[in-house]
Amino acid sequence: MDSLPVVDEHSRKVHADPEHVWSALMRFVRGPLARPAPRAFVAMWNLEPVSGFDVAEESAPRHVALRGHHRFSRYELAFDVVPGPDGVTVRARTSAEFPGIAGTVYRGLVIGTGGHRLAVRHMLRQIARSAERASPAS
Repeated sequence: MDSLPVVDEHSRKVHADPEHVWSALMRFVRGPLARPAPRAFVAMWNLEPVSGFDVAEESAPRHVALRGHHRFSRYELAFDVVPGPDGVTVRARTSAEFPGIAGTVYRGLVIGTGGHRLAVRHMLRQIARSAERASPAS
């Protein structure tokens, strides 16, 4: 997939060691983000893959990028685990294109309403909680 324009980036500090953050991230990627969407949704939207996301790049234990597309968008959701002197940060960067008039309308509904921002922040909260519960450093 060609390089896509960046839509947004969100991050969250996690009070856990980097290994637990990576493990929590990968549990999320292979769990909730890998579940197939309902068949009717897949067919109606021409969703590819059927979960909405495929792992396109993985550089353990620091980076994973997920990609997919449907009738209104081509997109990538990339996560980075960044250790630092004051803890670990997990970042989520969304890149996407929304071709045509229908894509523009879809972007307005998903990005413009703030729904995407809420969904990504919720993902980061879930990953952080999972890592913090598992890590002895928390």
